[in-house]
Amino acid sequence: MDMTTNEPVVKVGILTSKEIKFSLIGNFYSQDKIKFTGYYSVSIIDNKLAIDNNYYQELILFPENASNHFELNDVVIGIDFHWERKENQRFLGGLKFIIENESIIAINIVATEDYLTSVISSEMSASASLELLKAHAVISRSWLLKPLLSDFMGFNDNTDNRHRDANSVLYWYERDAHSHFNVCADDHCQRYQGISKLTNENANIAVSSTRGEVLQYNNEICDTRFSKSCGGISETFDTCWAPTDVPYLTSIRDNENESESSQPDLCIEEVANEWIRNYPHSFCNTSDEKILKQVLNNYDQETTDFYRWKVEYSQVELSELLEKRSGIDFGQIVDLIPVQRGKSGRIIQLKIIGTHQTVTVGKELEIRKWLSNSHLYSSAFVIDKRDVLNNIPGNFIFTGAGWGHGVGLCQIGAAVMGELGYTYNEILNHYFKGAYLKKIY
Repeated sequence: MDMTTNEPVVKVGILTSKEIKFSLIGNFYSQDKIKFTGYYSVSIIDNKLAIDNNYYQELILFPENASNHFELNDVVIGIDFHWERKENQRFLGGLKFIIENESIIAINIVATEDYLTSVISSEMSASASLELLKAHAVISRSWLLKPLLSDFMGFNDNTDNRHRDANSVLYWYERDAHSHFNVCADDHCQRYQGISKLTNENANIAVSSTRGEVLQYNNEICDTRFSKSCGGISETFDTCWAPTDVPYLTSIRDNENESESSQPDLCIEEVANEWIRNYPHSFCNTSDEKILKQVLNNYDQETTDFYRWKVEYSQVELSELLEKRSGIDFGQIVDLIPVQRGKSGRIIQLKIIGTHQTVTVGKELEIRKWLSNSHLYSSAFVIDKRDVLNNIPGNFIFTGAGWGHGVGLCQIGAAVMGELGYTYNEILNHYFKGAYLKKIY
């Protein structure tokens, strides 16, 4: 794609609820020119949006000037993750309400660059190094604009990514299109928490200094994925999603010596086992609190072990968890066997052997969902069985590496690179091989 376009306007789904309470700071006007300012509540009456004795099929509130903003109460963040909670959040731009499935959806209509300033401050601290924030501004912009400005095949509403029979469950979760807005505000898309998280000018500088810049590969905007910690080696696209080769989302060694010859073959079980049980030198292998506070917001910092971690389950806990999360009664769990691993050591398919059933599950996110009440940190783990009696383990210990799917940019690794003096272009070149910067507006 070789083009110049105007700055796009983005529709961001923020909150879904039966009733939404919000405040308008400054004057806002509805599509029928009614002025609104102050505190309001919107609810559903006779299948219409009811607000201050006015009724709408849908309601759009436009700010009188660019500095006016609004605050939504009880926005849910970290949906289905262990840090899930509610908080009040403020936003620039317009506010749209619609009704879907007997609930109200609040949608923020906002300029791309304002959206991005919030995203890089929501995904990490706005006090992060300027080069890290610039790198993240570029990948967040690219990720956002890829489906809006190019022929993007990543949206998938068919059943190709769902396979289930008596012996196997193979799911992967595509970057699905939302029906009424472009992106949501939570980890499913990109964290977007309005202007609540802006703590200094670095976020504004990072976005303005990279305005309109995206990563491209073969004249197409890149689908720039990212996660918290790759665990020392990044993962390939096809391990986590469709069986497609994406050349710029390859596997790289996350340190200064990133040649292929320095990368162990973690697809081999014995090699992965040794790698995951150790702490090899990597950019994302850091305990520097200054750096971690730049990357991890307060709720992220509740996760203290990310490069290497342990999770323990008793037999009862694991069998009950698996039945709850999968809907399959395995009976007692006899063994967990990695069938296939990706290049970062992440398990693509895991065989679960129970006294009642044996089922193979994949891909990486489905494995993480089954083995945790929220999400296991990653699928790069090895299993130890303890207290085995009559072939039935009493306890299982998972020793794991990394946090997230591990594809594309490693946020903690990139933060370390920023502190070491790497430029944003060098950071991007490290994680997205063969991609290049292009200013499109």
